[in-house]
Amino acid sequence: MNNKVYAVLYRVIWVFMRIFHPWKAVGAENVPDGAALMCGNHTSIGDPFYVVCCLGRKRQTHVMAKAEAMRWPVIGFLLKKAGIFGVNRGKSDITAVKEAMRVLRAGEKLLMFPEGTRVREGEASEAHTGAAMLSSRTGTPLVPVYISAKKRIFRKTTVVFGEPYHPEFEGRKPTAEDYQRIADDLLLRVRALGEQAA
Repeated sequence: MNNKVYAVLYRVIWVFMRIFHPWKAVGAENVPDGAALMCGNHTSIGDPFYVVCCLGRKRQTHVMAKAEAMRWPVIGFLLKKAGIFGVNRGKSDITAVKEAMRVLRAGEKLLMFPEGTRVREGEASEAHTGAAMLSSRTGTPLVPVYISAKKRIFRKTTVVFGEPYHPEFEGRKPTAEDYQRIADDLLLRVRALGEQAA
């Protein structure tokens, strides 16, 4: 991925974040070269920006965002041009799935949030099976990511990248039960990384 709009937006976002919402990356070296499906917890609207800034300008990353963001005037247009795409939450969005699979099969990076929406730290939530399906079908490694829920202006927010892994399942194709088991395990791995962010 060598997107010029992404590169320009990254510089603007980097300056803003560096001043008001600095970050601390832990384990960023765990993110492999080539395709990677990064999956994180989601407690604030700024979470994608923390991850992108931690990865640096050269490791451009697609982000699966809520479809509503793509309809914001001007901002939605720029996000699309930068490689961000929307997903309609709460239902099967075939268009978003196809785009995610295209991104991963092209050897590029994708960030998504398996819980599907913002969830406060400690709140009960369930993992959706989208990431499990995408990883299994494309052979792309999953990278669990934990973004500290405690965010304060001018204070560093820690982002922890776990080790990449390939989900395991029996048989030629995963079943619906396999997808849910993989998704649940992924969410547990994400939450376990929180210990390194303390």
